Amino acid sequence: MRTAPQRLTDSGRALFAPGMWTPGRVAGEVLLSLVFGLLAAAGEALGTGGTVRIVAVALAAALLSLLRRVLPAAVLLLTAIGSAEFGGLGPLVLVAAWSAGRRISGVGRAALTFATAYVLALGLWLLQVTSPALLFLAFAAPFLLVVLVVPGLISRYWSQRRTLADTLREYNAQLRRERAMIAGQARMRERQRIAQDMHDSLGHQLTLISVHAGALEVDRELTGRQREAVGVLREASVAAMHELREVVGLLRDGTENPRQDSASQALQAMGEEDAMASSRGVAGIEGLVAASRNAGTTVELRRSGEPRPLAPTADHAAYRVVQEGLTNAHKHAPGASIAIELRYEPDALVVEVVNAAAPGTADGQRSVVSGGQGLTGLGERTRLVGGMVHTGRTADGGFRLAGVLPYTPPEGGAPSRAAGGATATFVDPTHDFRQQNPAVAPGEGDLVIDGSGLPKELVRAMTKNKKRSGIAIGCGIAAAILVLLMVAGVLAALFLAGESDKATIDPKQYDAVKVGESEAEVRARLPHGDSFLVNGLDKSAPPEPKGAKCLALMSTEAGSAWYKDPVFRFCFKDGRLIEKKSFEVRN
Repeated sequence: MRTAPQRLTDSGRALFAPGMWTPGRVAGEVLLSLVFGLLAAAGEALGTGGTVRIVAVALAAALLSLLRRVLPAAVLLLTAIGSAEFGGLGPLVLVAAWSAGRRISGVGRAALTFATAYVLALGLWLLQVTSPALLFLAFAAPFLLVVLVVPGLISRYWSQRRTLADTLREYNAQLRRERAMIAGQARMRERQRIAQDMHDSLGHQLTLISVHAGALEVDRELTGRQREAVGVLREASVAAMHELREVVGLLRDGTENPRQDSASQALQAMGEEDAMASSRGVAGIEGLVAASRNAGTTVELRRSGEPRPLAPTADHAAYRVVQEGLTNAHKHAPGASIAIELRYEPDALVVEVVNAAAPGTADGQRSVVSGGQGLTGLGERTRLVGGMVHTGRTADGGFRLAGVLPYTPPEGGAPSRAAGGATATFVDPTHDFRQQNPAVAPGEGDLVIDGSGLPKELVRAMTKNKKRSGIAIGCGIAAAILVLLMVAGVLAALFLAGESDKATIDPKQYDAVKVGESEAEVRARLPHGDSFLVNGLDKSAPPEPKGAKCLALMSTEAGSAWYKDPVFRFCFKDGRLIEKKSFEVRN
C-alpha cells in the first residue's frame, strides 16, 4: 500500500509527465481556470467581501481548477470545504466532483473521499446558520447530494464504461491478430506438406523418366531421329524437375523445419506406421476405417456412384478429408459413431464424414482446446486442387465435414468460372451441400474457418442490448436526479417561506409603527427576526444608537436595483422605540 508521500510524489510525476501538457490541453486548462476565477470573483463581489478576499478566492479557484486532474481527492475536499465559507467556489464543486469521480482509483478510496467531502461541507453549512438545524438540513442535504455526489457517480460510471469498451476493442483486435497468425501458420504447414508430397511422388516419377530417357538416348539400335526425340524428352523431364524444385521452394518459403509436418506425422494421429504414397489416396481410406474400428469406434463406410480416377493431389486430398474428420471425431466426440460416405457425382467426388454427439455431453460439445489449424490446412489443400470444404454442426449435435474434389483439376490451379463471372459448380445443384450456406461462394475452399467469427461474437457481446441498457440507465439516473431536485425544491420553498415570515414585513407595517411606542407593543406587531435571511444586515447598515438594541427586518418589496435589498430597522432603549430607519444593502 502506498504512503501519502509516495502518492504525492507519483502525483507530481504525473503532473510533469511527458505529453501531459499538450498545447491544446494547456490552452483549455488555462481558459477553464480563468472562467472559474472570474466566476469566483463575481460570486464574492456580490457579497460583503473586500478586494483582498475577492482576489484570493479567484486565485484559489483558478489554482484548484488546474490541479483537479493530478490531485482529484485533495481538490474535491478543499473545494467542498471552501464553498461553505466562500460562495464563489460553488461552480467549481461540480467540476471537481466530476473529475474526482473519474480519477480517484479504488472504489473504497473514492467512496471515503466523497463521504468526507459531503459530511464536512454539510457540517460547515450547519455551523453558519441560525435557523432551526433540522429544517436547514432537510434543504441542504439533498442539495449537496445533487451538486457533490451525483456528478461523481455519473462520471465514474461513464469512465468505467468507456474503459471497458476500450479494453474489449483491444481484446477483439488481439484475437483477430492471433486468429490470422494461427491461420497463416496452418496454411504454411499445409503448403509444406503439399510440397513434400510433390517432391516425393512427382519428383520421383520425373527422375525415373529422365533416367530412362537418358538410357534410351545411348541405345545403339535407335536411329538418329529417334535418338533426337528421346533427347528432347530427357531435356523436357530435366526442365520439369527444375520447375518442380522452384514450385516446391515457393511452397516451403517461410516455413521452419521443412520435414516437421511430413505425411508420416499427419498419419501419426491415426496410428499409421507406413506413409507410402500409394496408401494416401482413396484406396487408403479403408485402412483409416480399419484403424478406427480396431480402436473400438463404430465406423460405417458407404460408397455410391461409379468410381472414377482422381488426380493424385485430389486423391490425396480425399484421403486427408477422411483422416481429418476421423481425427476430429476421436478428439471432440470420443465413443460417438462415425459415418463416412464417398459419393461419386458427375463432376466431382464428395467425401463426407459425419459423427454423432459424444455420449454424455450436451450438444456434443466438449471442452477440448483446438485452434482449427487442421481444418484451415485442409481448406488450403482442397482449394489448390480446385475443390472446397464445408464444416458445420448437425441437427442432433454432431459434426459434419465434407469436401468436394473435382475429377479434373482446373487450369491454373484455380476454380473454374462460368459465364458471367460466377464460379462453376462441380455437382448437380440439387445435391450440392454448399447451398446450405448461401454466404459461401461455390468453389472457394479457403472459407473453412471464418476468421471473423469470434470477433463478431465479441462485437455482439459488446453491443447486446447496448441501446436499451444505456437508455434505461440514463433514464434511471435522470429520474433519480429529478426526484431529488423536486424534493429539494419543495423543501426549499417551504423552508424559505417559513424564514420569510420571520424576517420580512410590509412597508405599510413599517409606516404604522411610531417612534415612542412601547417595545412590547412594537415587537408584538413585528416578526421576531430569528432567521438567516437577516444575518449580516448590520455590516453595511448605518450606525446604531448607543445603548440601543435593534431589530433589522427585510421588506417584502424589491429594492432600487437587482442587487440591493430594502431593510427596515427598529431600535429600542429603556422599553421604548427610539428610532426606526429604512436603508438598502447589497443582497
